Amino acid sequence: MARINYIDLPAKHEPLRERLLQVFDRVLAHGQFVLGPEVRELEVRLAKYLGARDVVTCGSGTDALVLALRLRGIGPGDEVITTAHSFIATGNAILLAGATPVFVDIDSDTMVLDAALVPAAITERTRAIMPVHLNGFPMDMGPLSAICDDTGIALIEDCAQAFGSRRDGRGVGTHDIGCFSFHPLKIFSACGDGGCLTVSSEEDAETLRRLRNHGLIDRDHSDIAGVNSRLDSMQAGFLSVKLDVLDDYIAARQANADRYHAELAGLVTLPPKGIDLRCNHSAFVIRHQEREQLRSSLAASGVDSKVHYPLAIHQQPAFAVFAQRSLPVTERVIGEILSLPVSAELSAEEQERVIEAVACSLGKGAESKGP
Repeated sequence: MARINYIDLPAKHEPLRERLLQVFDRVLAHGQFVLGPEVRELEVRLAKYLGARDVVTCGSGTDALVLALRLRGIGPGDEVITTAHSFIATGNAILLAGATPVFVDIDSDTMVLDAALVPAAITERTRAIMPVHLNGFPMDMGPLSAICDDTGIALIEDCAQAFGSRRDGRGVGTHDIGCFSFHPLKIFSACGDGGCLTVSSEEDAETLRRLRNHGLIDRDHSDIAGVNSRLDSMQAGFLSVKLDVLDDYIAARQANADRYHAELAGLVTLPPKGIDLRCNHSAFVIRHQEREQLRSSLAASGVDSKVHYPLAIHQQPAFAVFAQRSLPVTERVIGEILSLPVSAELSAEEQERVIEAVACSLGKGAESKGP
């Protein structure tokens, strides 16, 4: 029986092959390989799609986070409140800016930053709060927005996994600064790397465009110290092609997620859902106390699964010095989480095999379900 892969990038790109090759030919013909016309065209389209004042592209999602911190003047001596339950890039960006990460525990149900715990973590050195919309789940930004409005602290949303996710009709990344990744494993992905930031003012957008390009005002003059984080024209063109079908991708993943919710209810802890949520399901994360046994059983059945992530950021050796407080919910959750295949390319038959493999592993297979 064929193995069910967690993700199949060749299958994702095959229907778009001819259009992607047309982009390749067009960029080769005009020769503006970096920050060419495709880049600004993409930025305009992304701003409209996300509901943002402006979008500035950059070289990666990590660069987007670093540029956001630089934009707000955050550096050595400053603290940034964030979650340890995320990909390590969230913490790395804070260190790369020279600031200090302050990790706050997560909510047990949603697995994202617990806003109720944030006020107690604020000090006179706190300059930003960086929530993460993990697994595509759009967290409730209302409480954090209120805190930032009251204190003047910057709000920087890590939306790397949540492009296209919305809550109460509002897209993620539209409260102050939003940071997105176009890594190939993301739902909205380049055929390489890339990222972008959403901002709410023309001044911020112009500053970011200088910061991403060595601080240059024009070809020969720089007024701030910047970096080289420019999006390739080829990748921008590829992304424009994919933007045309993004809603279809998300709808397919939502349909797969709905089926998991219907078939696995009562067997495992399922991710949250709600009528006012549009989750892109960058990962469909179930939870079970015997995670490793379940994962091994799935592998034996030919089902690939992942753990996002087996270590919290504060447990990584590079961050041991920043493990200022106990994070009991985070540390419990990371021992239970398991990501099931949920991509748009997953067939109904393959998903049925995944469901049956989970049920059988937990002693709830077809033979024990009854009629």
